[in-house]
Amino acid sequence: MKKIAGLYAITPDVLNTDVLLANAEAALQGGVNILQYRNKLADHLLKTRQAGALLTLCREHGVPLIINDSIKLCLTLDADGVHLGADDGNLAEARARLGADKILGASCYNRFDLAISAQEAGADYVAFGACFSSSTKPHAPLATTDLFRQARRTLTIPSVAIGGITLDNAPQVIRAGANATAVINAIFSADDIKLTTQQFTKLFNHDLNEPNSI
Repeated sequence: MKKIAGLYAITPDVLNTDVLLANAEAALQGGVNILQYRNKLADHLLKTRQAGALLTLCREHGVPLIINDSIKLCLTLDADGVHLGADDGNLAEARARLGADKILGASCYNRFDLAISAQEAGADYVAFGACFSSSTKPHAPLATTDLFRQARRTLTIPSVAIGGITLDNAPQVIRAGANATAVINAIFSADDIKLTTQQFTKLFNHDLNEPNSI
């Protein structure tokens, strides 16, 4: 199982599969470590087609593909894992269905108690957010950087920062202890997706605990 660390890209709601694949290819070339397929607008058939095509791309680049919300789709395609929100099912049951080899991620919003429960239920990583104002989820509760400091001290699994992450604010959550940053719009709305992805990736190649490192 690949370590959850670095840049974690999440696909936007795109119905045009050719556009989705071209943008994902650019992001993969730029060096994302994890790709999550998320499309709230697609029906089941389109999700199956898009996720299957993305899985082929990810295999070519050696990057795990995580499926948002759907254990069934993950298992059908033999994708690398699934990410679940609080309303997407019981995590312990999800772990049992997925088996030990699949990646299981859990949204914990701004609640550390959910992170502890997720770890106990067998999650491989937890996500806190929205860390900043997010156009994807404008009404999401804000998660403070203290959550990542607490996660470093207390949890044995990685923490992921999500929500409004940009090149300008990503160092804040990385310094606080986030193992990965999950990004949607700042990557896939960029004029140059590959270059922007490379710039995000470089943030993890610096020692951000050193105040003059970036």
